[in-house]
Amino acid sequence: MADFIAEAIAAGKKKAEEILDGRRAAQVRRAAALQGHTQAMTMQIQTSIAGGPVSASTIQTAGFLAAVGDSWFDYPFHDVLKVLEDGYGYNIESTAHKGDPIEKMAYQGGQIDGFTRKLEKIKARGAVPKAVLLSGGGDDVAGNEFGMLLNNAFSLTPGGWNKAVVDGVIEDRIARAYVSLFSSLTSACQEYFKQTVPILVHGYDYPVPDGRGFLGGWPFPGPWLDPGFREKNFKLEDPNDLNQRVAMMKVVIDQLNVMLKSVTSDKALLYVHYIDLRGTLSNDLKNDAYKQWWANELHPTEKGFEKVTQKFEAELRALP
Repeated sequence: MADFIAEAIAAGKKKAEEILDGRRAAQVRRAAALQGHTQAMTMQIQTSIAGGPVSASTIQTAGFLAAVGDSWFDYPFHDVLKVLEDGYGYNIESTAHKGDPIEKMAYQGGQIDGFTRKLEKIKARGAVPKAVLLSGGGDDVAGNEFGMLLNNAFSLTPGGWNKAVVDGVIEDRIARAYVSLFSSLTSACQEYFKQTVPILVHGYDYPVPDGRGFLGGWPFPGPWLDPGFREKNFKLEDPNDLNQRVAMMKVVIDQLNVMLKSVTSDKALLYVHYIDLRGTLSNDLKNDAYKQWWANELHPTEKGFEKVTQKFEAELRALP
């Protein structure tokens, strides 16, 4: 485990350095452009700390946060970040983009580049992020390739999952991408603030693969799980079929969470705080009780997002 983590940390630092080199060059170009701009403004920002000077425009905030992630941080109308801003008073700079797998975030660099730009904005306000928030991994499992994780129901393989494939995706690909991304985000924070900023990451809750997509599905996104189950003949022909699917999803979500908890327990990653969301939202099928909490196969309702965000807020309040 230590060798794998060290390797991924090195890869993440390398990716961050590539992007930071680009930002340094961009800042030189920006400075030159401002120097030649006849109407450029100079603004002085003061902060009020422990009775210090207060500027004319005072910002009240529970703290600045920077975020990267997927649809749990970038969802129409309500998501974790919106609740943290509106319900708990944080100021958040985010590059989260719905549908992004953790591997895309870690290796293609788009969100990391955006993240460095957000850090520049926070620094320009004279602030340091209280924490970095990360949501990812769900889109690496769900979606078009989900069926590849399953054995055919007619094969009578116990549990339904192809263990070799699931292990390869979660224990290797997703785990390495997480660690690489932790490293990249930390390198960026050290570049701008000369300190390590805590990272908060979660591992999702138990979904119900009932075939519901966003606003009911087509022409909108989703469903993300039902097509894979149907492809491998786990169909919804009687109520027991959905019970079977729910039990199967519990297995894979548990494995994702156990992996993430294990990785973030490594001594090289003690600045990463894992938030266990399992059991936060009900997946009780009786009288469709779960629909109060799950808007579709992958995303909470407004009420669900509020409950999930309570756990983020509790972790944020516990930070020094």
